[in-house]
Amino acid sequence: MRAYLLLILVVVFYAGNILTGKALSDLPPLTIAFGRIAIAFLVLLPIGCSSAWRFRHLFIRHWKPLLVMTVTGIAGFNTLIYSALQFTSATNVSVLEASIPAVTVLLSFWLLRERLRPVQWLGILLSLCGALWVVTNGQLLRLAGMSWNVGDAIMVAGAISWAVYSIAVKRYLFLFPAHGAVLVMTGLSILCLLPLVIGEWMVVGVPEITGGQGSGLLYLGVFPSVIALLLYNRAVAVLGASQASVFLNFVPVFTMLGAYLLLDEAITLMQIIGALVVVIGVLFTTRDKRESRQFAARPAIPAGGD
Repeated sequence: MRAYLLLILVVVFYAGNILTGKALSDLPPLTIAFGRIAIAFLVLLPIGCSSAWRFRHLFIRHWKPLLVMTVTGIAGFNTLIYSALQFTSATNVSVLEASIPAVTVLLSFWLLRERLRPVQWLGILLSLCGALWVVTNGQLLRLAGMSWNVGDAIMVAGAISWAVYSIAVKRYLFLFPAHGAVLVMTGLSILCLLPLVIGEWMVVGVPEITGGQGSGLLYLGVFPSVIALLLYNRAVAVLGASQASVFLNFVPVFTMLGAYLLLDEAITLMQIIGALVVVIGVLFTTRDKRESRQFAARPAIPAGGD
């Protein structure tokens, strides 16, 4: 139950990420991604510096899985989201983001041999359909008539990126101290994005950050980038990648509520029905936590502590 509550907080912060990202749409995408990661690094520095240095031999020894988690989760996913929004609509991005749990489940079933009961597969299908129902306002046939473009292809890459990250967290994060690992991955992400953001500034110029945009970047750097990531990693260690990722279907629901409360956007009956279907689907998926015992002997808390 504690892990489920952590995931609800993760969803709230990720919904805030989408709403804040919309407010920062005047900024170039790599600038947003680099700004949030730079802020996250400064926040994490006093928290994870000690454990990162104390267990530096672990990071050197297991640099390959560390690099996979860095590229797919810290540096890659949100950069792809912000880039996709430059070319496609928020609706298309939401539809494709709703596919992440299904992609994660399939990859987990294939790569990790995670086993789910039929009722859990039904729950995953219901939650996916409910998320799509929310973003299409009950008109699922609109999916076939949507105009798809390069931004949608970028978001497909983003969905696959986060699914791979979730699986890598389940498979490898126990090797590292939790806070130290996020600090090191964030630092590596800065190195990965720095040449890209410099290239962006050479093309479009260095943007001037207003006070409101600075506040938005501060939110992105603290809540989705640090707090939500640590909570999600912990939940994956407890529940597994499949059950944890299915909670991401709540993101369109909470985004809808946030838009209603903060942006005065209307909520329709169809969207409420879709939200209820998501809730039912998640309940089905999480009713039985039996998975493959492949990782049962591994510690739920990352080695080395923090």
